[in-house]
Amino acid sequence: MIRSLYLMIRGLYLRYLAKKNPIKYAKKMGVKIGKNNRIVSCRHGMFGSEPYLVSIGDDCLFSGDIQFLTHDGSLDIFRKEIPNAFIYKPVKVGNNVFVGFRVTIMPGVSIGDNVAIGAGSVVTKDIPANCVAAGVPAKVLRTYDEYKAKMIPQLDAINGLDSAEKKEYLTKKYNLDKS
Repeated sequence: MIRSLYLMIRGLYLRYLAKKNPIKYAKKMGVKIGKNNRIVSCRHGMFGSEPYLVSIGDDCLFSGDIQFLTHDGSLDIFRKEIPNAFIYKPVKVGNNVFVGFRVTIMPGVSIGDNVAIGAGSVVTKDIPANCVAAGVPAKVLRTYDEYKAKMIPQLDAINGLDSAEKKEYLTKKYNLDKS
């Protein structure tokens, strides 16, 4: 009785922590996580059932609805022949990595430094350093330098603007109706 109450309270606390302080949540779950990371939206279970197999470098940004998988449960189809047949593999994310919305990172994957992973991607194989990858399954699309050369000219001049000024700038830029 006391044990089940403890587990219920712990589960509620972890759900709360996932929303209020995602980095602290990740550490509490056992994720090895570096400095200056940001997790935009975190949910309980994001780091899989073996979060201690996930390691994250420094200066990374994770969008919402990301899933780290650390085991292959498909072997359950052999449960009659081989009870508890699972394969566990670590997931490693390097430094200065951006992971887009709804990305799934499969067991055993390593993502190099200076990498951007596009939204909706499923990362099934290692991604080398200094590139942009996206798709299902994720594939390298361009190098870090090619991406930088493409994106820098498109930057908006909104640094230092408050939210009202930003809204006015973007409304004017895209000819949006102000009503």
